Amino acid sequence: MTRIGLYPGTFDPIHNGHLDLIRRALKLVDTLVIGVAVNSGKGPMFTLEERVSILKEETAALTNGAEIIVHPYSALTLTAAREVGATVILRGLRAVADFEFEFQMTAMNQQLDRNIDTVFLMADPRHQAIASRLVKEIATLGGDVSPFVPEGVKRRLLQKVARS
Repeated sequence: MTRIGLYPGTFDPIHNGHLDLIRRALKLVDTLVIGVAVNSGKGPMFTLEERVSILKEETAALTNGAEIIVHPYSALTLTAAREVGATVILRGLRAVADFEFEFQMTAMNQQLDRNIDTVFLMADPRHQAIASRLVKEIATLGGDVSPFVPEGVKRRLLQKVARS
């Protein structure tokens, strides 16, 4: 039986913390579907198409025997999990504030579908402070995002900032 996991997020942009969780999640599943949420309410810097493209580029070398699928979605995360056949939703935790939100979300998801579990991976201490929102702010204000994102993402961020 193929173990399929869904790792959902906005990924605006993907950063080193996301990539670390993806590497670790690949040890737990045979197929990892990276669900790219439309989430227009967050006012993304990158379009959905750009985020999907960046994810494909940045995860291409990570497969190591497992399959990675980048899948955009606009419905409930639980609906996306059902659509791709996932039996587990993988989430990262950085701090207590993350846990409180995720705990509530997991409880709601269990009420909606008891066949899909949520697995939490703790952020590596090197990446606990990284947040896409902060990476965008640093780039917008002229700071160096090199410690937080891969080179390809840095390049795209700087292009976006230069255009705006």
